[in-house]
Amino acid sequence: MSDSSSPLVLSARGLTKTFTEVREPVTVLSGVNLDVPPGARIAVIGASGSGKSTLLHLLGGLDVPTEGTVHIAGQDMTQLSDAARGRLRNEQMGFIYQFHHLLPEFTTVENVAMPLLLRRGSNGPALSRARELLKKVGLGQRLDHKPTELSGGERQRAAVARALVSNPACILADEPTGNLDHRTAASVFDMMLELNSSLDTSLVMVTHDRSLAQRMDEIWTLTDGHLAPAEAEELTTG
Repeated sequence: MSDSSSPLVLSARGLTKTFTEVREPVTVLSGVNLDVPPGARIAVIGASGSGKSTLLHLLGGLDVPTEGTVHIAGQDMTQLSDAARGRLRNEQMGFIYQFHHLLPEFTTVENVAMPLLLRRGSNGPALSRARELLKKVGLGQRLDHKPTELSGGERQRAAVARALVSNPACILADEPTGNLDHRTAASVFDMMLELNSSLDTSLVMVTHDRSLAQRMDEIWTLTDGHLAPAEAEELTTG
């Protein structure tokens, strides 16, 4: 559960994103505000093409807004250089996508340790932390397997472990179970919520799955570029 008395992990104010590379400028987000307290579980729902992934990219510093600010751990991401934004993202954020994005040439434990290995520190502690998390997600016997040797559910579990390996303040998840069958998706999502609770990491997830969204603490709807609390009828339709 979130702790509103603690400093915010992430705060977005007035986020606007306009794409000008097309024939006519297209504004995808218009003045979006969102606060993420420590340990929060927040779902963002909306139609395909509504800008959910764009919002996550801005929240995670993978892209910069046309207008507005994103503060992570008290730092304004929009005012940082690309290098400084990358360092802050590596230290404070974890990302889970619909597709696992594991590197095929590396073992499972190497893939999970990658965010720590990129810091150019000692490999030993990074691999030890990766092994610890892989055991937590039920992959303790699959450490040296390559991604092609894992099932779809196992790959996504490894992706969850990779997102958590650096003890981030917040996980951003983009349709994290959208590429899995129903039973496997439920298992992976159960694990995500368990780790969110045990590690006290905030979770912001965009999804089209209303049943998953209903298991989160807050549910927001993105419509016509605007973010607002979801209405009850939105969770029972579509």
